[in-house]
Amino acid sequence: MRARPVLLTGVVVAASAISALAAHAGPLCVKERTPFALSDDTVRWTMQIAPGADCIQGLRWSYMQIFNVSVVNGPSRGQLAVVGSGFRYSAENQTPGTDKFTLLISGKNRHDPGTSTLEVEVNPQ
Repeated sequence: MRARPVLLTGVVVAASAISALAAHAGPLCVKERTPFALSDDTVRWTMQIAPGADCIQGLRWSYMQIFNVSVVNGPSRGQLAVVGSGFRYSAENQTPGTDKFTLLISGKNRHDPGTSTLEVEVNPQ
């Protein structure tokens, strides 16, 4: 009979530990996201990010499906990773400066398949 309270306490402690490790949402780093249309178009976004900070940005709009996101040109100063239908950019800590990268997005806009090129300019905050 005493095993249940101990087990419940263990579950609560484990849940607290996991929530402490969870990612915290940072401030919005891409202020104005011009929609892309997956119609062989090119869209430019500007991002502002503090040195040493991360930006996690989704790419999917409610009316489209994203099949693939690939890096065409990677950043020269920070780190970039494709995460599902989005990306994570990590700014370098030392000597902040401007950066840029380009992504190719393929998917379906409503019923029409296509691709878009996204050029992102990164500016220090």
